[in-house]
Amino acid sequence: MDNFIVGIIGMGLMGKMYARRLSAAGWRIHVCDKPDKFDALMDDFLENERVVIFKDGYGVSRSSDYIIYSVEAENIDKIVEEYGRATKKNAIVGGQTSCKAPEIAAFERHLPSDNEIVSCHSLHGPNVDPKGQPLVLIKHRASQKSFDLVSNVLSCLGSEHVHLTAEAHDRITADTQAVTHAAFLSMGTAWRSNNQFPWEMTRYVGGIENVKCNITLRIYSNKWHVYAGLAILNPSAKEQIRQYAESVTDLFKLMLGGHKTELEKRIKTAGEAVFTAAGKRGKPLLLSDEVLDRFSLGNAPKERTPNNHLSLLAMVDCWWKLGIIPYDHMICSTPLFRLWLGVTEYLFRKPALLDEVIRTAIEDSTFRSDDLEFTFAARGWSDCVSFGDFSSYRDRFEQTQSYFAPRFPEATRVGNEMIKVILEKT
Repeated sequence: MDNFIVGIIGMGLMGKMYARRLSAAGWRIHVCDKPDKFDALMDDFLENERVVIFKDGYGVSRSSDYIIYSVEAENIDKIVEEYGRATKKNAIVGGQTSCKAPEIAAFERHLPSDNEIVSCHSLHGPNVDPKGQPLVLIKHRASQKSFDLVSNVLSCLGSEHVHLTAEAHDRITADTQAVTHAAFLSMGTAWRSNNQFPWEMTRYVGGIENVKCNITLRIYSNKWHVYAGLAILNPSAKEQIRQYAESVTDLFKLMLGGHKTELEKRIKTAGEAVFTAAGKRGKPLLLSDEVLDRFSLGNAPKERTPNNHLSLLAMVDCWWKLGIIPYDHMICSTPLFRLWLGVTEYLFRKPALLDEVIRTAIEDSTFRSDDLEFTFAARGWSDCVSFGDFSSYRDRFEQTQSYFAPRFPEATRVGNEMIKVILEKT
């Protein structure tokens, strides 16, 4: 396979990660990005003789035996339309987008019939070690020989290969990522709206709060399009994000109205459906007190401030309403999803803590203004996704991103340590 060339069209953070790891494994790599990034790419890979930089996708398409489109899902169709016609005869083509429906449609629409289609999706961010992480492989239009070849090329990542159809991929990624992202995006928007830096407030430091703060900042430190494509282009994701907003709203109204009996019944019914029915009773928790308290961006208070954890209650309510058992998709879960599942499980499988949360929701107004903004934020993100508005999505994301930007380096460092621990336990 000395003459086999892997092409990568789109050299964002994931594209660069793939180029570096595949070239380090001995593969010859041809890459390109937007023309105005050509010089910067040349500088980035100046000392890597196995990576050849092209000015555009025509050169990559003509010369490569396996081509990966590592571009935004929003733009996949027009980029494949542009460069697909130049694809080398009998080459294998795939994509790295988080939503496969538009990606596969673009390939079928614009690629020559002699090209085979094997797509992939690394279910983690570019700064996470891919070793042991899920890597979805989709054999859409290909021989077994070509599929095995792609598996061999990507084996150098050390990831766990998961074989799915494009349809199953989109359904599972919606189940494991869409609502998770919506929850953290809503938290960040709410804190910005209240002009709060949560790690500077003792009520948001320690335990579950550490996960909320760290992962919210981790998400906002990334590019907006990483989340927009999955949310807007995946029909299953739209439904789930809408249900999450409805769950947040319903539960907040019950809290405001002081309807403790109804609130308690709804929350515990949801918890029974998601956790007990999944056979988790008596099994070890994904996260412990020691792990939750270890990773903080602020100074932990002597006494913890009780929180009603509306974001967590709504998550489990949403799973229950949609009939989702989150443990069913652990093989395809991202590190962020495992952390989020870990804290929801931590809350719902500790009866005394859950009772405290319900009591706090009715009797304590400490977090009421935060919950109000969180409810507005969840509904706002849902509307944005339902309307399919990429421009509004970007504006909402980048406004909050700018607000929190000064703390991204520290949050990334602490978040990496937290993710390392959760990966060791799951």
